Amino acid sequence: MMDLLLELWVSGLVEASKLTWMFGAGEPWRPGEKLRLLFAGYNGTRNTGSDVRVEEMLRQVRRVLGGQNVELTVMTQNFDFTRGYFGDARQVKLPDVFPPFLFREVPRHHGVLACEGSMFKSKFANALTTMMVGSLGLAAARNRLSVGYGAEAGKMDHIVEWMVARYCPHSLVITRNEESRTLLSELNVPTELGTDTAWTFEPHGPEYGRKALTDAGWDGKKPVLVLCPINPFLWPVKASVGKFLAAKISGVYADSQYRSIYFFRSGREVEAAFDRYITAIARTARMFAERHGAFPVCVAMERLDTIACRRLAERMGGAPVFSSKDYDIYQLVSILRQASWLVSSRYHAIVTSMPALVPSAGITMDERIRNLMRERGHDHLLLDVDDTELEFKLADAMESLHRESESVREGIGRAVARNLRTMARMGIYFEEEVQRRYPEFPIRSGKACWREYLPPLSPDLLQLLETYAA
Repeated sequence: MMDLLLELWVSGLVEASKLTWMFGAGEPWRPGEKLRLLFAGYNGTRNTGSDVRVEEMLRQVRRVLGGQNVELTVMTQNFDFTRGYFGDARQVKLPDVFPPFLFREVPRHHGVLACEGSMFKSKFANALTTMMVGSLGLAAARNRLSVGYGAEAGKMDHIVEWMVARYCPHSLVITRNEESRTLLSELNVPTELGTDTAWTFEPHGPEYGRKALTDAGWDGKKPVLVLCPINPFLWPVKASVGKFLAAKISGVYADSQYRSIYFFRSGREVEAAFDRYITAIARTARMFAERHGAFPVCVAMERLDTIACRRLAERMGGAPVFSSKDYDIYQLVSILRQASWLVSSRYHAIVTSMPALVPSAGITMDERIRNLMRERGHDHLLLDVDDTELEFKLADAMESLHRESESVREGIGRAVARNLRTMARMGIYFEEEVQRRYPEFPIRSGKACWREYLPPLSPDLLQLLETYAA
């Protein structure tokens, strides 16, 4: 019921914003003024993927539009968790009850970039999709720049889908796969094909990751097996005032409380499914590590994953755990890239390890890892979190990682090079959309190399491009 209230609340605010704009409210962008852009996303929870995506979006936008021409603002739910991120961008606090904040903050900017990868789906939380739609819709209602950047769409509840169809037809959504583009096109949302934005991220050098692993007991010689589990059965998160009050008064539902009025799924069924998932990974990984002399570690890409990592580590006899609650994005990705093999249920663990050509397999709960593995041509390295034969299929996939490591690296290298070019095209689409909305904005003149639409690339990425560009 609370989700429905949020959806109606945001819808009403978008409708009100349309009316106020029609009656002349709001100052448009004027030539000579910096373009103020609001990056609407799920930052400040120590979700490595979300933070890396936005870090690279900001670098790309500065490169495309010119840092001197823009003033960038990023939403965060916790300033302490995003300290040191996002360059010179201003950070603003995103409250848990967000509709009044959006109604106040979006009109202060000349445009919105919605940043969340899982932008249009009900799998994780209708409230999150409602926030994304509200951000885009409020900007579009005032005829301002409204862009979804690197978005993915999946199954949505009826009202959320209706909101997308009503409030996003005047936005541009650059999706990260064709499947999402097809779904949004059916809702009359303008789309272009893009990709994720984490491909250009550069963490600390390999010496940092090696030292962190050595401090955790690695001998510097054994191959490293990195495991990135999650609890895929907690979702979707739903808002509930009733549960919030019960948790406050009696402690009931406290164990399933995500934050304030938002609660995970819970109960015996959830716990049993999670136990089967962790048990399957633990048994398989332990046997694989013994067979191939590997040093296993668990990496929590989001703070929430720390519980899953600790349970998995315990089942494996005490593997080290590296959590995003203790390591920032530059540190954690450096550790990831020291892996000889990676098994992950986190999409961005796979993406951010790929520029280092780490052979990886995915255990997926939704479309993201599935689409990525199919793009790489590695369907045989894809598994489902709720597969009743997960343990046996994972054993086959991990042996394939070991046996076919060179060919898997080849496929990964080609995929990274391809996605870097696609990300550059995203920069071009974005530049064109800015020019369409604001024809007098100072866009670069003359022909530009496609790499100039990307953030500055590291020497390692330039070398990868040279090797795999063909």
